[in-house]
Amino acid sequence: RSGAMPSALPDARSLLPTAWFLLAAAFLAALLVLRRDPASELFQDLIRYGKTKRGGGQRLLQVPKRWFTHFYVVSVLWNGFLLISLLRAELFRGSLPSWIQQVHYALGRDSQSEDTGKEHFSALLVLLLLWLHSCRRLAECLWTSVFSNGVIHIVQYCFGLAYYIAVGSTVLCQVPTNSRNGKELSVQISWYHIVGVVMYIWASLHQHKCLVILANLRKTKSGQVVSQSHTVPFGHWFERVSCPHYFAELLIYVSMAITFGFHNVTWWCVVMYVLFNQALAAALCHEFYQKNFSSYPKHRKALIPFVF
Repeated sequence: RSGAMPSALPDARSLLPTAWFLLAAAFLAALLVLRRDPASELFQDLIRYGKTKRGGGQRLLQVPKRWFTHFYVVSVLWNGFLLISLLRAELFRGSLPSWIQQVHYALGRDSQSEDTGKEHFSALLVLLLLWLHSCRRLAECLWTSVFSNGVIHIVQYCFGLAYYIAVGSTVLCQVPTNSRNGKELSVQISWYHIVGVVMYIWASLHQHKCLVILANLRKTKSGQVVSQSHTVPFGHWFERVSCPHYFAELLIYVSMAITFGFHNVTWWCVVMYVLFNQALAAALCHEFYQKNFSSYPKHRKALIPFVF
């Protein structure tokens, strides 16, 4: 095809979904290994954080769990920058910056691939939802959540920072980098965009409510923090699962897959990664509650109501 960039990576187009699939597989494997007791101390140290952290480990390699806030600072800044870059390209019907196009090409997105307005609008909308999600989570970390003195491993911390850079970049790599040939952005709205946004709002509201319940366990009715201890949460989705805020996180990413029009294989691989990542974290929390509270409700699942 004339004008197309030469193919330096024959299978590059599958690089992104393959990378996310392998990440998902790694967390699934970690979840399966967790069922084996005992697992190595290093493995336990790398997968546990906060209240699920066991004694021992390399304390010099731990950072405060409250540094989770940094993840959302990075996400707000980076994904905000990507959102502005894509929005400018859409409004002025131009191209993304050349360095972004080079990243697209390296990851397998042909800059001369077929130009469809729906792809652009879906990516713009998903990037906006991702950025808004990061803004809300940052606000919750700063003004809602009450962090204990728990820690996370430095590897987990660095991985979290890299994740929020990678996930926004993945969204941007789902669209061609060239212009949309003058097509109006507004006429590209489809039914799945509406369904995805409605589900996103619904899941976000439930996640926020769950986080408020957790925070209120350590506050008085006036909002004063009086404790950093861990107690059993009740109410709302906590009646069904130990970690409903993780379940809501999964639903938020599913809503973005719907916003992409259901057919985006790369984003479903991201959803698969979020599923197993959150499942591992939820399994550890569920284990903590069961071991430390003898009266913990036996009907509760870890992550997904009635399933897991």
